[in-house]
Amino acid sequence: MSRSVNVVAMVKDGERFVFLFDAESAPQLLQTFGHYAADPELNFTWYDAAVLSQRVRQLQAEAKETTTKFRRSA
Repeated sequence: MSRSVNVVAMVKDGERFVFLFDAESAPQLLQTFGHYAADPELNFTWYDAAVLSQRVRQLQAEAKETTTKFRRSA
């Protein structure tokens, strides 16, 4: 079985934040958003962390829904 790799990205003031993750690493990515937001040297706010966290959760829900549909049709 292959693992899906997801991408979430943000461009802000000419800086690019690109994150790759799979289902197993999503919790760690959410923690990383918090660490980035807490770092005053990064141009990454708590709002940015919240927006990207919401997108990660949406992708997880979509993946779960797709898996459920696939299992039902198989």
